[in-house]
Amino acid sequence: MFMRLLREPLGLGLESPALSPLLIAFYRGLFGGLFMLALVRRGQHTFRPVMIPMVVTFTVMSGLYLSALGLGAAANAIFLQNTAPVWVFVFAVVLLGESGDRRGWQTVFLAATGAVVIVAGGWPATSTPQQERQEIFVLLMGLGSGVVYAGVVLFLRVLRGHAAVWLVALNLLGTAIMLGLYMLIADGPTAFVAWVTTPSAAQFAVLAACGVLQMGVPYWLFTRSLRSLSAQEAAIITLIEPLLNPVWAYLLTPHTDTPTPAMFLGGSLILLALVWKYVPFQRKQHSPPSAQRTQREDRQDEKNMA
Repeated sequence: MFMRLLREPLGLGLESPALSPLLIAFYRGLFGGLFMLALVRRGQHTFRPVMIPMVVTFTVMSGLYLSALGLGAAANAIFLQNTAPVWVFVFAVVLLGESGDRRGWQTVFLAATGAVVIVAGGWPATSTPQQERQEIFVLLMGLGSGVVYAGVVLFLRVLRGHAAVWLVALNLLGTAIMLGLYMLIADGPTAFVAWVTTPSAAQFAVLAACGVLQMGVPYWLFTRSLRSLSAQEAAIITLIEPLLNPVWAYLLTPHTDTPTPAMFLGGSLILLALVWKYVPFQRKQHSPPSAQRTQREDRQDEKNMA
C-alpha cells in the first residue's frame, strides 16, 4: 500500500517527485530503525559477530523486494517473496537441525506449487525482447527476495536470546546505512545529497509511517515470536501476508494490480497450504518446541549458520 501511495497517481500528489525503490527502502529502514532504537532499554545493546551477516542479508532482502514491488505487479513480488517458508523449512532442517513433520513438508510443497503457478502465469508471452527481459528480471528479484528472506528468519531464530527490539533496530538501521553508502560510492557526494533530499514533506510523513507501521512493529512482533516458535512454523504463519497484500494494492491501483487467473490459482494453493497446516484434522498432537534452549545449543546454531 505504501509503495503504491508513493509511486502511483492517486490524486494525493505523493507520486511527485518520483522516488526510486531503493530510496524508499533507505528511508523505510531509517525511520523504522530510529523508532525501534528509541525503545531499546539499557543492557539490551549487545553484539555477536553473527549479527553482521544478518544485517547484510536483511539489506539485500529489502532491496530485492522493493525493487520487484516497484517495477512489477504487487501480487507477483509479494507471492514470490513469500516462498520464504519453503526455503526456511529446508534450511532450518538442514542447517539448524530442527525437526520437520510430514504435515509441514506437505504445507511447503503446496505453497511452492502456488508460487510456481504464479511465476508461470506471469511469465512474459507476447512482448518485445526488452520488456521480456525486464519482466523476467523482476520475477527473479521477487524469487530471490524470498530466498534471502529465509536467511533473515534463520538469523533471527539463532539470535532469539537477544532483545527483539534491538535486533529489529540493527536490521533496519543497517539497511539504511548500507544503502546510503552504496549510493554515496556509486554516484558521488553531490548526487547522494540530491538523492536523499528528493522526498517532499508529505512524502517524508508517508515514509516515516511506512518505516514504523510496516517494518518496525511487524518485525518486532515476528522476532519475539521466534523465542517460542520454530523458524519454519513462524514462516508458515506469515503466509497470511501474501493473501492480503494484493487486496490492498488492488484497492488502490486496480489498473496495474488486478489479479490474473494464475494469481488466483497460486494464491488458492497457498491458502490451501495454510488450511492444511492449521485446520485441526484428526492427527497426533505434537508438543510445541521449548521456548528455552541451552546456551550450548544456541552456539551450535550459530556455527551451523556460519
